Amino acid sequence: MLLHGFTQNTECWRPFDIDLAADHDVVAVDLPGHGRSGHDDADLDTAAALVAEAAGTGHYVGYSMGGRVLLHLALALPELVTSMTVIGAHPGYLDPAEAEERRTNDHALADRIVELGTEAFLDRWLANPLFAGLTDTTAHRTRRLLNRPEALASSLRHTGTGTQRPLWDELADSDVPTRVLAGVDDPKFTELGRRLVETMGERAEFVSIDGSGHTCQLEQPTATAAVVRSFVADHHSG
Repeated sequence: MLLHGFTQNTECWRPFDIDLAADHDVVAVDLPGHGRSGHDDADLDTAAALVAEAAGTGHYVGYSMGGRVLLHLALALPELVTSMTVIGAHPGYLDPAEAEERRTNDHALADRIVELGTEAFLDRWLANPLFAGLTDTTAHRTRRLLNRPEALASSLRHTGTGTQRPLWDELADSDVPTRVLAGVDDPKFTELGRRLVETMGERAEFVSIDGSGHTCQLEQPTATAAVVRSFVADHHSG
């Protein structure tokens, strides 16, 4: 089960999803505010419930926003999550002031999306140093253009990192097998990922993906798929 990041949709997993589909049944879900979801105003808990209804039981992979939805799903309905692979996802700010600052910035950015429209906004969004490892091909810009600006803005207002409660303490008690991934060239989420694994203890492990930054599933799809495939094999029950 594949849960994409902000401004993406189900079409933006290639060729990572094609690699996995060689020997697995793969389901990709359009998250609220993206693609053909039809649910623009869902918060993270509601998004997790919608994903559960759409995808059911299986091995989940979530990137960035999709990773945060996945963390909420694993806490709310752990029986559905056979294992989870989390890529570049923030478990939530512990400092309320940091959360408020991020929420304010996200709301301002949401207004900007509506003002600019999807195409002009994507030009600015993909110019972010966080995505420096993407090429014109791997950025899937044309596929991202399928998203509506009002829906993207609503997604940011309802599911942005500043809106979520900190999940650290809850995840410390989670029994879901977890593998956290980050690109070697993504120091922020490498640090966050290692902290998350330390919090979750022996149920979790951290893996660095060489030759990639924040979007390792797009920059190094074959290597990332191999890491996911081995993890799934370790926790496959039949």
